[in-house]
Amino acid sequence: MNEKLKQKFFSNEAIVVYLIVLLSAVIGFANPTFLSPATGINLLRTMLVTLIFALCEMIVIVSGGIDVSFPAVSCLTMIATIRFLLETGIDSIPLTYALGILIGAGFGALNAFLITILRIPPLIATLAVSSITSGATLAFLGTKIYTDLPEKIDTMHKISLFTYTNEAGNEYAMTALILVPVFLCALIYFLLRHTMLGRGMYAIGGDVQAAHIVGFNVTKTRFFVYILSGAIAGIGAITYMILMRVADPKVLMGEEMMVIAAVVIGGTRITGGHGTVAGTILGVALLSLVKNNLIILGVPTHFQTFVVGMIIVFGTSITSIRAKRIAERAKI
Repeated sequence: MNEKLKQKFFSNEAIVVYLIVLLSAVIGFANPTFLSPATGINLLRTMLVTLIFALCEMIVIVSGGIDVSFPAVSCLTMIATIRFLLETGIDSIPLTYALGILIGAGFGALNAFLITILRIPPLIATLAVSSITSGATLAFLGTKIYTDLPEKIDTMHKISLFTYTNEAGNEYAMTALILVPVFLCALIYFLLRHTMLGRGMYAIGGDVQAAHIVGFNVTKTRFFVYILSGAIAGIGAITYMILMRVADPKVLMGEEMMVIAAVVIGGTRITGGHGTVAGTILGVALLSLVKNNLIILGVPTHFQTFVVGMIIVFGTSITSIRAKRIAERAKI
């Protein structure tokens, strides 16, 4: 087996695919009904919002940063948007998404300012923004959970691309909201692979000084990355609200670790400079599969978090070992 083929078959993405296939086979053996189109539809539905957040995190990590503020920003975005819509009587899907993007991008700009202008480390800056945002949501917007959404928003989740009916007569609909992460995946893939800005993101994540020397504007690139990440987080917030038909000021808090884990398991180096959209999709798929189907294998609920944690350790270890080997080869 030549070196290129070997690298392809044992790449991080390939290993995640093998794990997904193996886990699916084991679960399918324990419960034959698992291997059906219904499972695929349910998996995509559970992945939908997590994938959006994973994309917003992936572009930040690729460029050498980290963002743990997106759950708090998303919660504020949901509550601020729904309150505006209810108080004004506006019922428009495009405007709802526009508001979400605007609010998210605003907080992304705040993160960028703290990190690039004030030189605060990304983890500290985004932790501070998370705390400020979470506190502001509860203090100024309230703790109410909104279920009385405007009509168009409340019914959009019913729009489906197709419906599968199993032998028992149960229907499984693929929500049209799946098009949101599909569009974002295509957009970010194009950005990273086919634009100078995307090359700059990889370069800055790999070596800031080298990127600056070859001509990349580090400050502007980082500003763009955090603003884009915030905008995507806003899209995730609105998508969650429409999908679940609720706006909750606390519901997404704590999601950052699972999202970051999915991104890293998918092959994105936590130190920056490397990551792919395909790997991110696979990382989210693996964790969603594990999180939602361990009960079929008889794993008690209180052990599921432990198992997910072990998979995170395994996945991140693979990424770390591969990065170390690549670095060693580069020295030779």
